Amino acid sequence: MGTFPALRRSLLGHYCIKKSRSFNFPNPHVYSNGHQYQTHRTLLILDSLSSESVRLRRLSDSDSGIVEVNLDRPAAKNSIGKEMLRGLRNAFETIESDVSAQVVLICSSVPKVFCAGADLKERKTMTPSEVQDFVNSLRSTFSLIEALYVPTVAVIEGAALGGGLEMALSCDLRICGEDAVLGLPETGLAIIPGAGGTQRLPRLVGKSLAKELIFTGRKIDGREAMSMGLVNYSVPAGEAHSKALEIAREIIQKGPIAIRMAKKAINEGLEIDLPSALELEEECYEQILNTKDRLEGLAAFAEKRKPRYRGE
Repeated sequence: MGTFPALRRSLLGHYCIKKSRSFNFPNPHVYSNGHQYQTHRTLLILDSLSSESVRLRRLSDSDSGIVEVNLDRPAAKNSIGKEMLRGLRNAFETIESDVSAQVVLICSSVPKVFCAGADLKERKTMTPSEVQDFVNSLRSTFSLIEALYVPTVAVIEGAALGGGLEMALSCDLRICGEDAVLGLPETGLAIIPGAGGTQRLPRLVGKSLAKELIFTGRKIDGREAMSMGLVNYSVPAGEAHSKALEIAREIIQKGPIAIRMAKKAINEGLEIDLPSALELEEECYEQILNTKDRLEGLAAFAEKRKPRYRGE
């Protein structure tokens, strides 16, 4: 998977700005020479880029900044095989290059299942080296989701098991129905969660709880997932999508560049020491100072009206 860093550089290269310290900022209006330009906001025709099992949909009208990634492989309970993995990767590479996207919801079109994990029927036909390559690709795809410059929300109704839960863990927020079933059952198959589960779960719920869930493979419902901090909200069954939309609509009312900078500061700051993290925060704040959105926010506050942010 040595190609993944190169892929990320190619996707984000037009967002980066060279600074005296080695931080890169995904601001689509600032280029490497330090000058600012208005980006042409090309609306990608997302539906034409959908795969058989992963469908992209942009919401309309006032929700136009919200993009849905719908998992749609009902015969296999959305289990992830090679074709679905390609679809996921294509979907998120497409979103990464679309500056009009503001929030991404990962949903399921299949009733009572988010994602049942890896396709074990397909797995049985693979050699050990093919399995390793597949898991590496799965891990890097989930890392691509985690690194996406806009907020991501996993909308979980029903089962989110194995790789399905690992995908949800790579999102910024998780919302589930109370009767959802979440778990990492890999040790029961004599393997480990290999697509980020052993790393992201303890960062969310703590080392001890993560060890219990992974060692035992125990499945939990939405209420317990919320009590341990695994999900942000547990709502009545069937209402996870509505709650996710409610949150997404709140997010798209905020300054888009500010949201991107906040995500970067939080994600990267948690991985470094506090003095370095505070430097990162300073750099992120600096990227906002000369934006039109910041001035619009101040003007709207003074005039007691709703701000009209344009991501500029």
